Amino acid sequence: MNATDADRVILVDDADREHGTMDKLEAHRRGALHRALSVIVARADGHLLLQRRAAGKYHSGDLWTNTCCSHPRPGEPVAVAAGRRLDEEMGFTCPLRPLFVTHYEAPVSNGLIENEFVHVFGGRFDGEPRPDPAEVSAWRWVAVDDLQRDMAEHPETYTVWFRTYLDAFERDIRSLVAG
Repeated sequence: MNATDADRVILVDDADREHGTMDKLEAHRRGALHRALSVIVARADGHLLLQRRAAGKYHSGDLWTNTCCSHPRPGEPVAVAAGRRLDEEMGFTCPLRPLFVTHYEAPVSNGLIENEFVHVFGGRFDGEPRPDPAEVSAWRWVAVDDLQRDMAEHPETYTVWFRTYLDAFERDIRSLVAG
C-alpha cells in the first residue's frame, strides 16, 4: 500500500462492484458512488456510543454521529477497514459483525455530496474510548429511545447518514443493543 491509498475511495456500481478509485475529496465533490463503512457500538446496558465529529473534518464537522465511519482503502476488505478505523478514530477495538448494507445520497456541508454504498457493522464494548482529537471532539453513551427523541427534536445536530440509519434500520440497531 502506498501513502496515497488513504486518500482514495473505491468507486462502485449500484451492486457494490468495484470499477476504479478516485481521490476522496473529488469523489465527494462529484457525488461519485463509492464504498463506505460505518460502525455502531453498544455497551452491555444497551446504550450506543456516539461521537461528535471534529470541527475540522472536511464535511459534517461538529455533528453527532455513530461510533465511527470511513472508507476502506483500495484492496482492503471492508471488515478489516471497519476495525482499523474504529481503533484509529475511537482508540479501541472490539469484535464487529455485519448489521446491514445500504445506499444513500445526500448533500452535506461544504458543497459536498455523499453518495455511498455503506457496509454497517456493530460491536459491543464496555470500556472507555480514547478518541483521536483530530477525528472526534466529544463522545457519549446514549439509550436508543433518548437518541430517537433528541434526533426528532434536533435533527440538525446529527449527520445525515446517522439519521437515515436510525430511521430505516431501527430493528437492526436494536438487535445490536439486545446482544
